[in-house]
Amino acid sequence: MVLKIHGHAVAPLVRLVAEVCQEKEVTYELVNVEVYKGEHKTPAFREFQPFGQVPYIDDDGFILYESRAICRYIAKKYASQGTVGLVPHDPKAEALFEQAVSIETSNFYPFALGIATEKIIKKHRGLEPNEARVSELLSSLNAKLDGYEVILGKQAYLAGGSITLADLFHLPYGTIVFEELGYDMLESRPNVARWWKEITSRPSWLAVKAKA
Repeated sequence: MVLKIHGHAVAPLVRLVAEVCQEKEVTYELVNVEVYKGEHKTPAFREFQPFGQVPYIDDDGFILYESRAICRYIAKKYASQGTVGLVPHDPKAEALFEQAVSIETSNFYPFALGIATEKIIKKHRGLEPNEARVSELLSSLNAKLDGYEVILGKQAYLAGGSITLADLFHLPYGTIVFEELGYDMLESRPNVARWWKEITSRPSWLAVKAKA
């Protein structure tokens, strides 16, 4: 049975899950959820995703939500096909991977999501962005990227010499901030710029960048 991703084709974290499917050469079916009509908040959807958020997956009856958990599941279930090593097995390599995941979760995602919320999500809701909040978030993200520059000056990827999910987790909201909204945070950080160019040029991401 084909893996089913329930979500909207342009939703950032739906595209993240689709990207990992592409990396692992896993065929999937997108089951469209009309988020702009509130379908994800209905009782029928909440039966499978109690928080009313996209995506969730149905893998032959196995239901899983939370995009990072889904990506880990796909990477581990199909470990031997497609891009290998997205979740390392060696204890030390896995620890460095978890460290890198924590970096993204704590030092990137909250700020990038906040910027996207102010500049894009509020617009869809007919609201004006809080530009003072945007400036605060940009300042914080800039400071965090200085740490990224140090790390990526010593190694190719956040967890070491090979790409992992920790790198890929940056793609949806990084693309919004750096490309769609055009905030220039890369030019002054050559190591971050090199890393960003590499992960965003992967065929797996290009295949789903516009929609899953």
